[in-house]
Amino acid sequence: MNMKCSYCGREIKKGRARLFVKNDGTILSFCSSKCEKSYMMKRDPRKKKWTMISRKLRGKEQ
Repeated sequence: MNMKCSYCGREIKKGRARLFVKNDGTILSFCSSKCEKSYMMKRDPRKKKWTMISRKLRGKEQ
């Protein structure tokens, strides 16, 4: 079972995820430190051209 990054939406290979557990018990998984830092700084993933969410909105889905 592959996980998806909570920030950019990419698939994460087994054993490669960086997990973050919030105080309410929600588990977030990140594919890289870049995604983790962007989430912590509260950057909007829809405004970043390299995220899958942004690519879907712009019609450039891969």
